[in-house]
Amino acid sequence: MTLLLEGRTAFVSGGTRGIGAALCEIFAREGADVAFNYHSSDDLAETVKAKIEAFGRKAAAFKVSVTDRVGMKRVAREVVEAFGHIDILVNNAAVNKADNFATTTDRSWDWVVDTNVDSLFSVTKPFYKQMIRRRSGGTILNITSIGAIRALPTSVHYATSKAAMIGFTKCLSREAANFGITVNAIAAGIFDTDLGNTLPARLLEAHENWVSLRRLGRPEELAEFAAFIVSSRNSYMNGEIITVDGGTIT
Repeated sequence: MTLLLEGRTAFVSGGTRGIGAALCEIFAREGADVAFNYHSSDDLAETVKAKIEAFGRKAAAFKVSVTDRVGMKRVAREVVEAFGHIDILVNNAAVNKADNFATTTDRSWDWVVDTNVDSLFSVTKPFYKQMIRRRSGGTILNITSIGAIRALPTSVHYATSKAAMIGFTKCLSREAANFGITVNAIAAGIFDTDLGNTLPARLLEAHENWVSLRRLGRPEELAEFAAFIVSSRNSYMNGEIITVDGGTIT
């Protein structure tokens, strides 16, 4: 059987940890050449590159912040130069901090909103323009959160930033369709990642009571689904927000 992503190229933001690392590995297993960016850990970047290359695929890692607009323009150019084209973009990079709104500092708010919202512009625009120039379509997948949809006990700045991603997905999907580009999002529940484990202990302890599968998600479970979402087999979905959260009881 043909691999889901045979002959395609992908860029994943925040590709060295958790869901991002799983996306890189599974996309490569499904036939894609994969590039990703990261913030600090050179060792983790080399590990992810090695996993991609172990599947016989090309890999490229870029140490640049998702909020660096000039840097991300350079990355998009270099990815296309190295791989020939870009078919798939996944906006995955995100940060969170356990804050109560009444005591949230300006610095904390700006850090979360700048990273999670401003990066949508910094990362998406240069890759989107490369897809348009190629005139052969493409797909963008945004990783948002159920915290943007349901009144869960998460931080207000994080929920706000992830709600912005939903609006971004829906509006851009209308424009992008004119160029044969689809834009969708996955609203992720709580996964066993560094980010997921920054949540307050009381929330993690309560998780079993409001998720029907009674456990945290595994990064590879989301990545397996994402590989189908960005594949050509999923050709008639656009502007959708798909929940993957283990069955939140509401």
